[in-house]
Amino acid sequence: MTSIPSSRRRALMRLLPGALLAVAASVYALPLAPAGLAPDFTLRTIDGQNLRLQEQRGQVVLVNFWATWCGPCRQEMPHLNRLYEKYRASGFQLLGVNVDEDPRSAAALATKLGVKFPVLPDGDKKVSRLYDLSAMPQTVLIDRDGRVRYLHRGYKEGYENTYDQQIRELLKQ
Repeated sequence: MTSIPSSRRRALMRLLPGALLAVAASVYALPLAPAGLAPDFTLRTIDGQNLRLQEQRGQVVLVNFWATWCGPCRQEMPHLNRLYEKYRASGFQLLGVNVDEDPRSAAALATKLGVKFPVLPDGDKKVSRLYDLSAMPQTVLIDRDGRVRYLHRGYKEGYENTYDQQIRELLKQ
C-alpha cells in the first residue's frame, strides 16, 4: 500500500469537510419533503375551471404529474382513474398535472383514456418546479391538513396497490 505525502494528506483533509457538506446538502435539501406543507398552486383545468390546491383542504389529495409522451404515465393512468372512482365519495381528490406544452394533447389523451379526475395543464412548468419534478410520473399524496405524506417518483406496475393502501390510511385519519 502506498502512502500519501503529508502535504497532500493535509490538503485533502481541509477539503473533506466541505465535500461532505456538499454531498449532504444535495441528499437532504429536497424542496418537497414529507410532513411539510404542500406548496399551494392554482391551475385551470382542461374544462376551463380554476382549481386551487389549498381549497382541497379537508380532503386527501393525490397530485400526479404526467405527460402524454411518458409511457409509464399512460400505463398508470387507468389505475389512477380507478382509485379516483373508488375513493372520491370518501373525501379523496385526484389532480392530474400535465406538463405538456400544448394542453390539447393532454385533453385528447385524457378523453381517449376516459379520465374522470381533473386534468390541470402546467405548460409553463411553474407548479412542476414548486414540486421539484425530477421523474415522470411523480405522485404526491397530501393529507387532509395539506401536508405531504408520501412522494413517489416514477411508476412500475403494482405501485397502484401502494397508493391504495396509503389513500385508505390517510382517509382514516
